[in-house]
Amino acid sequence: MAEIVLMCDPRVADLPVLECGEPLVDVRKFPEFRMNATYADQAGIYAQLRAGLVERLRLAASLLPTGTALMIYEGRRPMRLQAKYFQQYAEQLRRDNPGWSDDHLYQQTSRSLSPPAIGPHVAGAAVDLTLCAADGGELDMGGRLNAPPEEHDGACYTAATNISAEGKENRQILCSALETAGLVNYPTEWWHWSYGDRYWAMTTGTPAAIYGPISG
Repeated sequence: MAEIVLMCDPRVADLPVLECGEPLVDVRKFPEFRMNATYADQAGIYAQLRAGLVERLRLAASLLPTGTALMIYEGRRPMRLQAKYFQQYAEQLRRDNPGWSDDHLYQQTSRSLSPPAIGPHVAGAAVDLTLCAADGGELDMGGRLNAPPEEHDGACYTAATNISAEGKENRQILCSALETAGLVNYPTEWWHWSYGDRYWAMTTGTPAAIYGPISG
């Protein structure tokens, strides 16, 4: 498996943000997407994404095989919620691995959750999604969305080989469409894709991110 640059890596964290001021868009108004209500909130924040990301997702949806659609679980995430998730996962890893140093704990936590200040979700620049059939039934992706690396021996990693043949094929379909549309994947999570954030900038060699954290 190729080197995986974690979200906390200085190559990501130290990149500047030149906020472009692009608005948020509610993806629920686009019929080509399916929505999963697992992370739905009353204010509809989970369905908000930057306009440029939404246009690229629409392009990706048009590239999928007939009868297949993108199912969106979560887009923007408030800073306070990102901080809560990060702290909870770090505490869980600390309980399971009491011998880890603070630095190692921080790195391992960022495999599955971005440090809040760096988080693409906080900027409306990332989306967690999967593939589904026309009737909304989710396809086999080789593991559940939001599974941590500790579950099923790292099957959450996008390039994992210990998954079903169908899961591998569906991941390839998802990756091909989203990469063609200009999105980048966080390699520890097959479902996490972004555009315009620091991780996208690092991956594409862009000098700065164009989307920064959004308050509220």
